[in-house]
Amino acid sequence: MDEPSPLFEPPGFPPGTPLAERLRPRSLDEVVGQEALLGPHGALRAIAARRELPSLVFWGPPGCGKTTLARLLAQAVGAELVAFSAVSAGVKEAREVMEHARRHRRASGQVTVLFVDEVHRFNKAQQDAFLPFIETGDITLIGATTENPSFELNRALLSRVKVYVLEPLDDQAIGTLLRRALEDPQRGLGGRGLTLHPAAEEAVVLAAAGDARAALNLLELAAQALPQGGEITRELVVRMAQRRLALYDKEGEEHYNLISALHKSIRNSDVDAALYWLARMLEGGADPRFLARRLLRVASEDVGLADPRALEQAAAAAAAVEHVGLPEGSLALAQAAVYLALAPKSNALYTAYSAAQQAVRQRPPYPVPLHLRNAPTQLMRQLGYGEGYEYAHNLEGKVSGMACLPPELASLRLYHPTAEGWEKRIRERLAELAARRTPPPRR
Repeated sequence: MDEPSPLFEPPGFPPGTPLAERLRPRSLDEVVGQEALLGPHGALRAIAARRELPSLVFWGPPGCGKTTLARLLAQAVGAELVAFSAVSAGVKEAREVMEHARRHRRASGQVTVLFVDEVHRFNKAQQDAFLPFIETGDITLIGATTENPSFELNRALLSRVKVYVLEPLDDQAIGTLLRRALEDPQRGLGGRGLTLHPAAEEAVVLAAAGDARAALNLLELAAQALPQGGEITRELVVRMAQRRLALYDKEGEEHYNLISALHKSIRNSDVDAALYWLARMLEGGADPRFLARRLLRVASEDVGLADPRALEQAAAAAAAVEHVGLPEGSLALAQAAVYLALAPKSNALYTAYSAAQQAVRQRPPYPVPLHLRNAPTQLMRQLGYGEGYEYAHNLEGKVSGMACLPPELASLRLYHPTAEGWEKRIRERLAELAARRTPPPRR
């Protein structure tokens, strides 16, 4: 077997510079993807043409070009760019940079572009440090975040920046980057004479999941394992990728996107979608106990008494997860998800309890009627506690016409069962109970 060739080091780059860094676009025309922002009528293209750069935030997944676009926009307007990451630097360092930018502007009239990667790592109080420098025009802030700015940035900062949403790169864009990397002899792998099998390209695109950096890193790993003029095969890519992690962030917005997709797929009785989103979360490392708790909620919120066994299935899956863990517990969760998706649906229980909560919160705390109160002492009996109480078991039909709500709420009706599943029988039972409570007409 041929030995792998030495690490390829294109001229003009420090030794060890990753392929993804070497291929970073040098102009907006070299950027692949983000057509909505960079096309002929795109907002970022217009900013570069006007040479007027406002403070802004790029929100998008890893490897979609946030850092690259910040650099290119600063370059397009002729501004100095100072970049640092909120992961490795704190607010103290940011203030020092901004104070330097203030002095630089006073001396030269030039505004500094401050690029803050992972800006959401600063808490909302710390983010206030940027405000006075943005307001005076001493800096133009470009923040980059993988998290939803609506949740992670404070209102004062959001009101002073424009948020642009960057999308993951599509398969065509990733393919373009791979071919560019293989053909470029100066910055890419063009000097190696390597070829990429179509099946291998598909494997890289799949593994990258829209992340340009991940795609180029994987291509470089595969290239390093081959001699000059070798072919990158699908088998080699799979071996280098090991195991593609599902696109999932246990703490970020994607966590909430995925659990929302799972819940709504079950609610819509879509079995295949429910299984897919469940697998996405489990394969991505989601806590199975969290998923079990959500299935318990679905059982009551979306199935309810249309199928009383739904809660039993969800509870059984939760118990199974506690007893056996993963991977065995994943089947129990899948069983519960499928059962819930197939079950008849009713939110009557959910809306009934919500209405009960509203009645409690918006109405006075009416006293418990005397006839419903226990009377364990002589004094309480003298005060009328328990007087008029009717013991249902002593009555024909086991139902009394006795009121169990405060008089002020006598007309309150909270639970309105549907005609779905078991609730059809419940509706019939409620009508029967209402008839029994109604006293017979006098003769």
